[in-house]
Amino acid sequence: MISYYDKILVGIAGCVLGGILLGVLTPIPFESGLFLGAITASVFVYDAMFRNPPLQTTDPRVAAAVIVWHAALFVLAIGAVVE
Repeated sequence: MISYYDKILVGIAGCVLGGILLGVLTPIPFESGLFLGAITASVFVYDAMFRNPPLQTTDPRVAAAVIVWHAALFVLAIGAVVE
Protein backbone atom coordinates (compact mmCIF):
# COMPACT_ATOMS: atom_id res chain seq x y z
CA MET A 1 0.00 0.00 0.00
CA ILE A 2 1.37 3.40 -0.94
CA SER A 3 1.42 5.75 2.02
CA TYR A 4 0.89 9.50 2.07
CA TYR A 5 4.63 10.09 2.50
CA ASP A 6 5.45 7.86 -0.46
CA LYS A 7 3.24 10.12 -2.58
CA ILE A 8 5.05 13.15 -1.18
CA LEU A 9 8.41 11.65 -2.19
CA VAL A 10 7.12 10.96 -5.70
CA GLY A 11 5.87 14.56 -5.90
CA ILE A 12 9.25 15.93 -4.84
CA ALA A 13 11.11 13.73 -7.32
CA GLY A 14 8.64 14.66 -10.08
CA CYS A 15 9.12 18.38 -9.46
CA VAL A 16 12.90 18.12 -9.51
CA LEU A 17 12.81 15.93 -12.63
CA GLY A 18 10.41 18.39 -14.26
CA GLY A 19 12.83 21.20 -13.49
CA ILE A 20 15.70 19.24 -15.01
CA LEU A 21 13.67 18.56 -18.15
CA LEU A 22 12.67 22.22 -18.30
CA GLY A 23 16.33 23.20 -18.24
CA VAL A 24 17.35 20.60 -20.82
CA LEU A 25 14.49 20.83 -23.31
CA THR A 26 13.85 24.59 -23.34
CA PRO A 27 15.97 27.72 -23.75
CA ILE A 28 15.81 28.21 -19.96
CA PRO A 29 19.26 27.63 -18.39
CA PHE A 30 19.64 24.26 -16.67
CA GLU A 31 20.30 25.77 -13.26
CA SER A 32 17.20 27.96 -13.51
CA GLY A 33 15.03 24.99 -14.47
CA LEU A 34 16.43 22.96 -11.60
CA PHE A 35 15.82 25.86 -9.24
CA LEU A 36 12.20 26.19 -10.37
CA GLY A 37 11.71 22.46 -9.86
CA ALA A 38 13.21 22.67 -6.37
CA ILE A 39 11.03 25.64 -5.45
CA THR A 40 7.97 23.71 -6.61
CA ALA A 41 9.11 20.67 -4.61
CA SER A 42 9.25 22.92 -1.54
CA VAL A 43 5.45 22.91 -1.53
CA PHE A 44 5.52 19.14 -0.96
CA VAL A 45 8.26 19.47 1.66
CA TYR A 46 6.27 22.13 3.48
CA ASP A 47 3.16 19.97 3.46
CA ALA A 48 5.01 16.91 4.74
CA MET A 49 7.03 18.79 7.36
CA PHE A 50 4.53 21.27 8.78
CA ARG A 51 0.96 20.45 7.76
CA ASN A 52 1.17 16.67 8.21
CA PRO A 53 4.46 15.91 9.99
CA PRO A 54 5.45 12.30 10.59
CA LEU A 55 7.30 13.40 13.73
CA GLN A 56 6.44 15.94 16.36
CA THR A 57 7.56 19.40 15.27
CA THR A 58 9.64 19.71 18.43
CA ASP A 59 11.86 16.85 17.24
CA PRO A 60 15.32 18.23 16.31
CA ARG A 61 15.35 16.10 13.16
CA VAL A 62 12.49 18.20 11.78
CA ALA A 63 14.48 21.42 12.18
CA ALA A 64 17.61 19.79 10.71
CA ALA A 65 15.70 18.59 7.64
CA VAL A 66 14.21 22.04 7.05
CA ILE A 67 17.61 23.73 7.39
CA VAL A 68 19.31 21.29 4.98
CA TRP A 69 16.52 21.61 2.38
CA HIS A 70 16.56 25.40 2.42
CA ALA A 71 20.36 25.50 2.34
CA ALA A 72 20.23 23.39 -0.82
CA LEU A 73 17.69 25.78 -2.35
CA PHE A 74 19.92 28.72 -1.46
CA VAL A 75 22.90 27.11 -3.20
CA LEU A 76 20.78 26.46 -6.30
CA ALA A 77 19.51 30.04 -6.29
CA ILE A 78 23.03 31.46 -6.04
CA GLY A 79 24.16 29.16 -8.87
CA ALA A 80 21.28 30.32 -11.07
CA VAL A 81 21.95 34.00 -10.38
CA VAL A 82 25.73 33.88 -10.78
CA GLU A 83 25.55 32.31 -14.22
